[in-house]
Amino acid sequence: MKRIFYYTIPAEFDGKPLLYFLKAKKYSQPIITHLKRTFNGLLLNGSWAHAWDVLHTGDYLTVQLVENASSENIVPVPMDLAIVYEDEDLLVINKAAGVAIHPSQGHYSNTLANALAYHYGSQGEAFTYRCINRLDRDTTGLLIVAKHMYSASLLSQMAADHQLGRTYLAIASGEIPEEGMIDAPIARVNGSTIERCVDEERGEPARTYFKKISYKDGYSLVQLRLETGRTHQIRVHMKHIGHPLPGDFLYNPDYTRIHRQALHSFKLSFRHPITEEPMSFQAPIPEDMKAFL
Repeated sequence: MKRIFYYTIPAEFDGKPLLYFLKAKKYSQPIITHLKRTFNGLLLNGSWAHAWDVLHTGDYLTVQLVENASSENIVPVPMDLAIVYEDEDLLVINKAAGVAIHPSQGHYSNTLANALAYHYGSQGEAFTYRCINRLDRDTTGLLIVAKHMYSASLLSQMAADHQLGRTYLAIASGEIPEEGMIDAPIARVNGSTIERCVDEERGEPARTYFKKISYKDGYSLVQLRLETGRTHQIRVHMKHIGHPLPGDFLYNPDYTRIHRQALHSFKLSFRHPITEEPMSFQAPIPEDMKAFL
């Protein structure tokens, strides 16, 4: 994978070291180190440059980000892959139910990482897997994958700063209030590797905003927006207020009408990490949730 960026140095960096400009563009120290070790990674007016070279107004800087190695221990496997959007910097994918994000015990070769390793390997491209917003195995919908270390760094910081707008659709047991906010800290259940719970003493802050869309036959269709991104946050919070998601094997194993948690990452909104253009994507509600409704 090779991504090239071109910059014209503005007056504010006249007389400043190149390193200062890279830092202002939010290149992290590991990325700067990688660029310094890459042949022609930094070119100033066409000549190989060093981080402490002095800049002048109007100088022409070329940053060549080259990654020749693919992620280790990820087996390329041909799988269905619903790519909603792709450019040189990122992917937006509509993930199916039953697909884990990363290989793990019991899911070594049937994950999104395996699918992408095959997708790019079949094109002869090296690809390091960097998923930005993670979804549980049985949660469907939209997520972002960065295509290189610079976009990954920027997107990860955006996620930490709550600059990725994430809207979910869920089916909840019972009739929920018209709208509200759940503010309840979440912690790991003692003795469990995966289960979470609301814990006022040990938990990390977690906030979920919800709005009822409809109610019928004992179930509500709910729109949810996350302010934080704790593991299992929606599933734990909905159980906490007495409206768990049907089909949730951990928190509400009610498989009467659906065989996975009825949760879908419906909408993603964010500014592109490189161009800063506003972007927004929606994924239609999946067939099993549609059938439930």
